[in-house]
Amino acid sequence: MVVSNFLAEHSRCKWAQTNPLLRAYHDEEWGVPVKDSRALWGMLVLEGFQAGLSWLTVLKRREGFLRAFAGLVPEQVACFTQQDVERLMLDPDIIRSRAKIEATLGNARAYLAMEQQGEDFATFAWGMVPNAPILNTTGQVLAQSPDSVALSKALKKRGFKFVGPVIVYAWMQAVGMVDDHDPSCFRYNCGA
Repeated sequence: MVVSNFLAEHSRCKWAQTNPLLRAYHDEEWGVPVKDSRALWGMLVLEGFQAGLSWLTVLKRREGFLRAFAGLVPEQVACFTQQDVERLMLDPDIIRSRAKIEATLGNARAYLAMEQQGEDFATFAWGMVPNAPILNTTGQVLAQSPDSVALSKALKKRGFKFVGPVIVYAWMQAVGMVDDHDPSCFRYNCGA
């Protein structure tokens, strides 16, 4: 109860102040360092689906994505077929974009190709931002950064799609590579 009152009364990032789902995501997940390869891949998938939409749209459908995409387990998603694409295109619980669905299947295969070549996804991703978490001290939320541009290029080189620098920057924020909490936010520079 004390924690609940603290979070309800504490200052947080502006984008997380108006909606309970966004507030919970902000308070418990956004910016917390994720070092598990599968979890990183799954979050990259969700960020790809968010392109052109609000994050709230994705959050409202997250359970649907988990169900529809086999728990966001890349080893299972990589085995999806064209029949699965058609099934997913009819699923009202996800964002039904053929390009994003097909990119997800391809990204699962790219993830597995990295693994087969001995390249751990988490080690690769975090190795691209050696000074992470990067504390944004500009007072402005950026759309991309030199690190997201470099990471985007490296992902594309490995066969990933829907991983432009803006999507990658949002992913970096979400998984704790970048701390973009407002300076007045209780989570700013909290280290996790």
